[in-house]
Amino acid sequence: MVAYPNPDRDEIHFAFVESGERQLGGIREAALVARVKPATIQVWVSRKKIEPVLIGKTGPLFHLPTVRAAAEGGAKHRPADPAANSRGPHAHAA
Repeated sequence: MVAYPNPDRDEIHFAFVESGERQLGGIREAALVARVKPATIQVWVSRKKIEPVLIGKTGPLFHLPTVRAAAEGGAKHRPADPAANSRGPHAHAA
């Protein structure tokens, strides 16, 4: 089960028709929408946070509003000290 499931393909199509806004994009477009690196999108897919709508000849296509929602949802764990995230478990106690 994916944490942020995609809507039905018909809903994606009709949302595009109504708004004219692009609903699908490749991994680079998904990364731009989420303001992360493309490798982070690949990690999200491997950890079942998001999934591609379909996989075409050029690669996976993602529902951009779903990717945006996943980015706004944030991480499961955020340390109280933002720098602690970069130090990792090997940090020595002060």
